[in-house]
Amino acid sequence: MTYTDKEQNILKALVEVIIPASPEYNVPGAGDEIIMNDILDVAAPHHDTISIALGMLEELAGGLAFADLPDNERSAAAETFKAAQPAIAGLITILTAQCYYRDNRVMHSLEMEARPPFPKGFEVAQGDWSLLDPVRARDKFYREV
Repeated sequence: MTYTDKEQNILKALVEVIIPASPEYNVPGAGDEIIMNDILDVAAPHHDTISIALGMLEELAGGLAFADLPDNERSAAAETFKAAQPAIAGLITILTAQCYYRDNRVMHSLEMEARPPFPKGFEVAQGDWSLLDPVRARDKFYREV
């Protein structure tokens, strides 16, 4: 399903609360057109759930459009929504972060190569394997097959 223009405006305002633009690091916010289009695509299967959430945000705006609220009031309404509906808020946050960190501009700002993690992989610093000793030493809690 596709989101209406009104739903898109509310969702854009919400994701800008979740990840605002940063002039200091020269990165866009999650409401950037490219990132927002990705969010809309990824959020399409969750349309019914997210539509309910967007309606709740409009109600929390107190008669005004959520997208038209001043930043501090929009953030307060988003926090109230998050406290009332943590599962839906978590879903929207995960989708937002997932799409945001796929953006090449964001990856470059983190000094990471803009590419999928596989097949090249990433270098991982070797850790202290002795930290696993307590796990290896404990009794087996599973049945041998």
